[in-house]
Amino acid sequence: MNSIVTFPNRIPVQEFEERRFKVFTDRQLDKIEAIQNLPEDTLFEMKVVASVLPFRVNEYVINELINWDKVPNDPIYQLVFPQKGMLKDEHYERMAKLHREGAEKKDIQAAAKEIRDELNPHPAGQMEMNMPELDGEVLDGVQHKYRETVLFFPSQGQTCHSYCTFCFRWAQFVGDKDLKMASTDAEKLHGYLQEHTEVTDLLVTGGDPMVMKTKNLVQYLEPLLQPEFDHIQTIRIGTKALTFWPYRFVTDKDADELIELFAKLVDAGKHVAIMAHYNHWQEITTDIAEEAIRRIRATGAEIRAQGPLIKHVNDDADAWAKLWKKEVKLGIIPYYMFVERDTGAKNYFEVPLAEAYNIYREAMKQVSGLARTARGPSMSAGPGKVEIQGVTEIKGEKVFVLRFLQGRNPDWVQRPFFAKYSETATWLHELEPAFGEEKFFFEDEFEAMKQGNA
Repeated sequence: MNSIVTFPNRIPVQEFEERRFKVFTDRQLDKIEAIQNLPEDTLFEMKVVASVLPFRVNEYVINELINWDKVPNDPIYQLVFPQKGMLKDEHYERMAKLHREGAEKKDIQAAAKEIRDELNPHPAGQMEMNMPELDGEVLDGVQHKYRETVLFFPSQGQTCHSYCTFCFRWAQFVGDKDLKMASTDAEKLHGYLQEHTEVTDLLVTGGDPMVMKTKNLVQYLEPLLQPEFDHIQTIRIGTKALTFWPYRFVTDKDADELIELFAKLVDAGKHVAIMAHYNHWQEITTDIAEEAIRRIRATGAEIRAQGPLIKHVNDDADAWAKLWKKEVKLGIIPYYMFVERDTGAKNYFEVPLAEAYNIYREAMKQVSGLARTARGPSMSAGPGKVEIQGVTEIKGEKVFVLRFLQGRNPDWVQRPFFAKYSETATWLHELEPAFGEEKFFFEDEFEAMKQGNA
């Protein structure tokens, strides 16, 4: 049973029994009791897809979050279990043939690697354009795309308590070192941050940093309390643990130390933001999930919620409205509705931009102003974060109204621009400029950036 950590003038926690973490991967599909009654064809399809895309799920998700009476249409089931449609037909048939023929492991792995290379494993130029340097050397596990924000990928946090089937960082989890971003070098991270005083925000991401032991997180974050890091105002931690393993914040052996770390950072004047990834309201229906939220908020840290709009999981305005209302009730700030990225199983999960905007608008109409902090639908594309602001008609032409929420050039931010309306486009590169323009205003500059000339 966990000890009780309290803070002056902060909410005391409840008590929950400690729970053992038990996880299943593609090698233990036959050990997951809940799926053994599914049709044999379905189990075979899972095996085939899981040999290409990463699969990992834990008992809490299986037993507490999935409504098995609604499978295969349950949103959390779709969120964590492989489905045939996640691979293109030609990719699926290639892998299925190998499995049916009892091919050797090395042959299956070789075919999987070839398929993965076709799935745009690192979208938005994250391996070509975002890699910073220190003393003339590229920093592994660090990305610096936007002026104010540095992303850090600690090697101890490059897995998750469960994997999301839509994850745009799926390439981190397939065991291919060439596709993985990670660092164990706290000294180099701190050295880079000291040199770049324009940086105000450090985002610790993954994978999921919350799979790390607290002592590992401390070595990266506590030094930021020194005066030479006063320019680092905000420490963000991207995590799905509030969904997939809320016990991390409540009853895990070092949960109290984690909560104390958040409080220490806040009390020292840092803005601590837990960037929680929520995809459906079912994820915050358990007592332990609510308790984890209460414990974090009691430290003075805030929780911001973000996630993509994804087919088969949350392509429904009512689901988003219910999620945002629940988040606000629990003190969470709705932050982003993203568009599913152009990577991995996008063919299964993507939603046309026109439909995404309609879902966003219909959901917004159902909530109060406190939930209307959620920005979107937003594409995290190569040039920056591009939001669909609306659909309108100008001089007889139906158009998307777009703007940059964040850009590689800060001068692009908040600048409206227009694209021809499309019923089918799902990503920025599929849109065409409106009003007879040949290019969007940023294209030449962005191309120069890609060539290293800007």
